[in-house]
Amino acid sequence: MSNDPLLQPYQLKHLTLRNRIMITSHEPAYPEDGMPKDRYRAYHVERARAGVALTMTAGSASIARDSPPVFNNILAWKDEVVGWMKKLTDECHDHGAAVMIQLTHLGRRTRWDKADWLPVVAPSHEREASHRAFPKRMEDWDIARIIGDFADAAERMKTAGVDGIELEAYGHLLEQFWSPLTNDLDAPYGGSLDNRLRFTFDVLRAIRARCGNDFIVGLRYTGDQDMPGGMGKAEGLEVSQKLKASGLVDFLNVVKGHIDTDPGLTDLIPIQGMRSAPHLDFAGEIRAATNFPTFHAARIPDLATARHAIASGKLDMVGMTRAHIADPHLVRKLVEGREDDIRPCVGANYCLDRIYQGGMALCLHNPSSGRELEQPHTIARAETRKRVTIVGAGPAGLETARVAAERGHHVTVFEAADEPGGQIRLTARQERRREMISIIGWRMAQCEKLGVNFHFNTYADADTVLATDPHEVIVATGGLPHTEVLASGNDLVCSAWDILSGDVKPGTEALIFDDAGDHAGLQAADVISASGAAVEIVTPDRSFAPEVMAMNLVPYMRALQTRNVTFTVTWRLLSVTREGNRLRAVLGSDYGAARRERLVDQVVVNHGTRPLDEVYFALKPLSSNAGEVDYEALATGAPQVVTRNPDGRFRLFRIGDAVAARNTHAAIYDALRLTRGL
Repeated sequence: MSNDPLLQPYQLKHLTLRNRIMITSHEPAYPEDGMPKDRYRAYHVERARAGVALTMTAGSASIARDSPPVFNNILAWKDEVVGWMKKLTDECHDHGAAVMIQLTHLGRRTRWDKADWLPVVAPSHEREASHRAFPKRMEDWDIARIIGDFADAAERMKTAGVDGIELEAYGHLLEQFWSPLTNDLDAPYGGSLDNRLRFTFDVLRAIRARCGNDFIVGLRYTGDQDMPGGMGKAEGLEVSQKLKASGLVDFLNVVKGHIDTDPGLTDLIPIQGMRSAPHLDFAGEIRAATNFPTFHAARIPDLATARHAIASGKLDMVGMTRAHIADPHLVRKLVEGREDDIRPCVGANYCLDRIYQGGMALCLHNPSSGRELEQPHTIARAETRKRVTIVGAGPAGLETARVAAERGHHVTVFEAADEPGGQIRLTARQERRREMISIIGWRMAQCEKLGVNFHFNTYADADTVLATDPHEVIVATGGLPHTEVLASGNDLVCSAWDILSGDVKPGTEALIFDDAGDHAGLQAADVISASGAAVEIVTPDRSFAPEVMAMNLVPYMRALQTRNVTFTVTWRLLSVTREGNRLRAVLGSDYGAARRERLVDQVVVNHGTRPLDEVYFALKPLSSNAGEVDYEALATGAPQVVTRNPDGRFRLFRIGDAVAARNTHAAIYDALRLTRGL
């Protein structure tokens, strides 16, 4: 038996959990037709097989028609969910993991124009800022109906064999009753705290009547809304005590904050650059005050923090949810004494930001998460060992090197710079995004263990590559900033990269033309404005930085709004001319003939990158496939067999930004799915 606090079993009612690490409820948006089918099941089974004690599905499963998900959630109000959940539960049980599911009614946290176009309901007419739907104030028959819907859904889950359920309160209908900001009903469901809690206890009693006292039922809730006029810490503690005293719940899953706005959501679920485990001490206070089973998750990215949470007695079960998206084998590696092999969560929040924009959750640097069926997390050995030569040691090149070495190939990497990282190293120079460098650090450590041969400070031309006598050549040289986008004055501008690298110092009045909408534009604005300069960010889009996404935007805005920064949307930079020691920038519009001018001393252009592809085109005539990629094979996992030049000496591929400007996930995904077939 290990002495590690994280590996001690925990008894929750009749359920023995094999360790103290859990995956808290979250919705990766993998359901098909509202059901947790093969992709969803494979995602949870992978983590169950690797040793997690408890995997909590759904964040959250909808219990009623008038709670339509705003992204792709499980529909627990449909009877057909039972069979799918049973299949998932049984398979996770086969690997020793417990399974629960989170159930909810979203209340006002949805939209009326989703699914069946039914009115959004809440205990007041107050609109939620995030989803913008004005709700119907609930009537008595709404309350009775939804109580029954909760009981029906809970019974379905018990029939499916799950080990328990968790009701989602914070931000959703249950908490909308709790908070004086969102409940203006008269008694018996409005007014005093006991009245505001009545709906929750009616729901819990209905579930107990249907599922019995042995069925495990918990609640995930905020102990402090942390907003003016909301439910504060003192009232939250009183709620915690009342939940325990009711005898209707078996565990408390505590959070702190509110999620009705993007900034609120980001404080409750912090991202990179924000403090790790910011609410852990608060959760510990709840546990100390209630002496009741307490779970918690909020940016607990590493085992050291998780271990402290358990060893200090702050928590009974620690949630490491995004950490398990980055590395589903986290617990197995802990048990095997391989903590240094754990792929780190870098807090980029690509996973959550994607689902809030309607996509499925994907990890920025683990493209197998969510693709367990197509891209397994383990790499199979190749039947024949080959010489693989890679040009470029950015994220794409390093992933290629790692996977090729895992396959058993002899791998050589050339990199023009004196260290690896490419664009990520530039991004990570900013303190708030420094965790991004772990994407590079982890891959370098894996490559070194696997014996990859690196040559830094080496600009690889065709002769350099040919000297390695390769069977496979992968060009991962990335791209360089593209700034020649103006009718005139291209020589008068600098790139966002110039600012981030320090090659160009900030001006005193800067105009940033951001036509890429990614992090680089906002990072440049951050650097320039921090120097005290005035900055205007101009974009032809109808919103600025659309590629940054909601939760990642929050820290930028908190910094930029305290400085002399303005945002101008729907305008395009047309030209720049010199006027003394100043620059005159002419703006135009895609909407018409309107023109505006700005007089500044610096113009920065963020317009993505263009491929650095000279070595690729030099090698192309010498390759057997002439650089061609069979996209059908790439997409389906079949080997590449294209032959265009039978006399070619090697096969040639290019990946990542050496093809076209995309993002880190795309570069790493290119590398993984191409290289695992070599």
